[in-house]
Amino acid sequence: MINNKKLTIGLVAGELSGDILGAGLIGALKKIYPNAEFVGIAGPKMQAAGCRTLFDMEELAVMGLVEVLGRLPRLLKIRKQLVQYFIDNPPDIYVGIDAPDFNLRVEKPLKKAGIKTVQYVSPSVWAWRQKRIYSIAEATNLVLSLLPFEKSFYDKHDVPCRFVGHTLADEIELDHDSSAARAALGLSENDLVLALLPGSRGSEVGLLSETYLQAAQKLKLRLPSLKIIVPLVNAKRRAQFEAILKQTTPELSVVMLDGQSSTAMSAANAVLLASGTATLEAMLYKKPMVVGYKFKPLSYWIFKNFFTFNIKYFSLPNLLADERLVPEFLQQECNSDALADALYPMLKGDNSVLIDKFYEIHHNIRLDASKQAANAVEELINAD
Repeated sequence: MINNKKLTIGLVAGELSGDILGAGLIGALKKIYPNAEFVGIAGPKMQAAGCRTLFDMEELAVMGLVEVLGRLPRLLKIRKQLVQYFIDNPPDIYVGIDAPDFNLRVEKPLKKAGIKTVQYVSPSVWAWRQKRIYSIAEATNLVLSLLPFEKSFYDKHDVPCRFVGHTLADEIELDHDSSAARAALGLSENDLVLALLPGSRGSEVGLLSETYLQAAQKLKLRLPSLKIIVPLVNAKRRAQFEAILKQTTPELSVVMLDGQSSTAMSAANAVLLASGTATLEAMLYKKPMVVGYKFKPLSYWIFKNFFTFNIKYFSLPNLLADERLVPEFLQQECNSDALADALYPMLKGDNSVLIDKFYEIHHNIRLDASKQAANAVEELINAD
């Protein structure tokens, strides 16, 4: 039902994947509240959807303990100013989109001030630092989870949570045809294509690109016809990747793309990529993949020695299946030989069993997530 009330909805996204979710949520909320105003921290997609941003979203896109420490004074300043802004200009509801270390610390004082708060995308509380669920309960009125196993965890602890599915599962067809993507990139149906996606953050591109390129170079020696495409999220990441390419594998022929990560994944025979939402997207495109990830050494040492992990896997396809569907390599295991050896049979063999598994998971999380999330937000707004 359309409500013409003029609401203010606070939204904060911390990186590209959150920007995509936020834009979808804004679109669905506008169908319910056509006169709503949206304000907070937004990326380009959310801004295009009508959200006014108070800070540059990229300032929040920091990964790893050591990296966060270097940016901590600025992050604390942004958080303080943002909380004060919403205290002085109370929204009807605040939705923190992912970025839990930042958003939960914004949500807690806002909830204490009487502002309803939602955490859209659960922190990985089910995987490590499980006691965080109590601070999540203090900070939020509702958690919106993208994945079914997350809701089960919250239900055990009596924390309000709704499983809404994932927007990417809605956007990508169950039976996906790669022909259009190949045509858009000037590729033929017979081309053998590997897509490299070394992440959207500067730290990820810096840590992963050399290893990915070396793996691609080794595959090229075994498969001379192999074509390598690399989508980069923006001009900064492209310049960073290009410098690494020239320094490490200057003789390797690589086609760099401005954005177009979805097109690259759709067109590829196999994908080598960092952990995160991109692994889910590759799965939804039904693409065989290898996941390789690295932290800076000090960050990894701190994680390994001071935190307990309660998961067997770190990539989303494996977590959703609760089995090792795709090879995943972390830190020292993420080396060019291991990556190349895992990718080779995917590029040469039959992947039908894996693709059938991907299809099943896709079906289970395709629920019209933006609409589900908007309905949950509406119910919370109207709740006493």
